Amino acid sequence: MEHLEEIAERIHQSFEAKTAVRDQALSQTRTVIRYSANAIRAIHRNEHEKAQESLGEARNLVKVLRDNLLNEYPDLYYAGYTQDALKEFAEASITLSLIEGNGLPQPEELGLEFNTYLKGLAESVGEFRRRILDILLDGHSSEAERLLKGMDDIYAVLVTMDYPNAVTGGLRRLTDIVRSINERTRGDLVLSTRQQHLEESLKHVEAKLDKLNL
Repeated sequence: MEHLEEIAERIHQSFEAKTAVRDQALSQTRTVIRYSANAIRAIHRNEHEKAQESLGEARNLVKVLRDNLLNEYPDLYYAGYTQDALKEFAEASITLSLIEGNGLPQPEELGLEFNTYLKGLAESVGEFRRRILDILLDGHSSEAERLLKGMDDIYAVLVTMDYPNAVTGGLRRLTDIVRSINERTRGDLVLSTRQQHLEESLKHVEAKLDKLNL
């Protein structure tokens, strides 16, 4: 037992160092979530420059988490709170890129694990629905149809990821939610289209009646 105290001291030092890193990671992940939320808020306000700035800040923190802070502690990197923050970053990045018509960012480009990327992809569908509803308030447009097609494409991919939850991190539940969101959004778009056609028909009839009255 002569080495017990020396062993215990080394373990204490290791745990102290890891606890300090964990506390710092918790703080940074909260900041990543905040920047990602700010980016999405700016997107819906059409403040795209501000959205890019917020995403840039989030991207810098993600890089620090991945390459520096948690490089020696993979268990902390793969912990739920870290991956949740990365998922929020993925969601904001995908949402901005697709709304701006720039295509999907690659998982490697964002520096994310595949299952975290897929969950961010799934959750971006809710942001696309919100965007479509905002568009429909100003009248039907091809932009709403483009986004709905993107939502359908995302679901078509997600539904093929039929793997255990232990592998995908619970993606199946999110996929079911995406299907529900898509169905409701398609219904809203159909109603908006019919309403627009009805309004156009009424205007056409009114124009004819005005000519007859002349």
